[in-house]
Amino acid sequence: MQKKPITNKLLWIFAIGQFGWSLLSGIVSNWMVYYYTGSPNAQNPNTGIFASGITQDPILFKLTLFGVVLAVGRVFDAITDPLIAGWSDRAKFKGGRRIPFMKAIAVPFALVTIGLFTLPQTASIQVNDTILFVLLITFYLFMTIYCTPYNALIAELGDTQEHRINVSTYISFTYIAGLSISYMLPNVAGMFQGSLGQAGSIRMAVAVMSTLACIAMLTPSLYIKERDYLEAKPSETKAFSSLLKTFQNGMFRRFVYSDVIYFFSLTLFQTGLAFYETKLMKIEDTWTFLLTATMTALSVLQYPIVNRLAPKIGKKRMIIFGFFCYSAVFLITFLCGEGLVWGFIVAVVASVPMAILGILPQACVADVAELSRLETGEDRSGMFFAARTFAFKMGQAIALAVFTSMTVSGTEGSYRATAAVAFAACFIGACLFFLYKEKMILEKINKLKGSEQ
Repeated sequence: MQKKPITNKLLWIFAIGQFGWSLLSGIVSNWMVYYYTGSPNAQNPNTGIFASGITQDPILFKLTLFGVVLAVGRVFDAITDPLIAGWSDRAKFKGGRRIPFMKAIAVPFALVTIGLFTLPQTASIQVNDTILFVLLITFYLFMTIYCTPYNALIAELGDTQEHRINVSTYISFTYIAGLSISYMLPNVAGMFQGSLGQAGSIRMAVAVMSTLACIAMLTPSLYIKERDYLEAKPSETKAFSSLLKTFQNGMFRRFVYSDVIYFFSLTLFQTGLAFYETKLMKIEDTWTFLLTATMTALSVLQYPIVNRLAPKIGKKRMIIFGFFCYSAVFLITFLCGEGLVWGFIVAVVASVPMAILGILPQACVADVAELSRLETGEDRSGMFFAARTFAFKMGQAIALAVFTSMTVSGTEGSYRATAAVAFAACFIGACLFFLYKEKMILEKINKLKGSEQ
């Protein structure tokens, strides 16, 4: 039976799901450390508002409990990626290989996000530590169950080079939109503070945002009938055998080298952003959304430019340029002084690499997955994206442990040091990406597709 054609409208509907999970991810990555560590002051009274409920002192060398929990959660998340990817690649559900996972996990994913800011509030610190650990592990598991099949659809719905770049552009837009709205948490909490108090208003803001995220995540799974558009032929390769095959792909490894370093740098920066603004630039945390919105708006304005330039000058060159731009952002943060102007300088400069690196890396993975399918006859798109997330989540786990360890003193110098580490790592990542051979990959895809016709 002839499959329905894939349209840009369908790709936009698909992209709404990215808004949902990026909003949940942003809530946790941007605000968990902020509310569970540190200490309040007159300018930002909500900093560390839940800190008294969990262990704060270092428990191993300079590693704090919170740093260990976050790092272990990301490692667990990385390990489960190939398992879920293998399960999804081999799935034979009536609704397809990907959509059934997304539909089943959206509601539990949103609920556990709410629980992270609500449940670790008993009178016992030890019990709170345990609850926080279990919930965070569950959060990362549910994110994997949603995101791994979702990411596989990037390659499968991107049936042409144009569609691969388009879908990468659309999901980049919705990703940034979700991440940006997550920075509104203090602003939304302020709407409820009069009736619920400081802690209660934060929990209510998380609940409101999580409900919005849940609706967004359900949208593509309820609208897109996977088997109407895709063959969805199950893979026969087991999970870790498929993962090994993926990392044996030379071009994929060259891509991953720089990608994992990039996410290490970016995670350091994102985790510290609220601290950079409040501790170094002396900005109130309610300005965080406006600064992020400025960065997002400028970045979105550059999307059409990135979309048009990528086929002409190549994704590789643009990604390398994006790496060097982010290095500049981290260096500016390291050198910044006090005042709102520094926040806007960072927002403006960061908008350039945000546009480039938010779109093009996914398209690179889709290219490599497509070439592998054409060369081997086996569609393992889920595993290629899972292998990428496996690698960069390891980088994120290290970054979370490094950040919480480096900033245990809470001094301005400790936060500047994390920006310096991010700068050095991102610069190295830019240099490593010169090893990726995009031109060769695209030439082989065109040649093999030509022989199929």
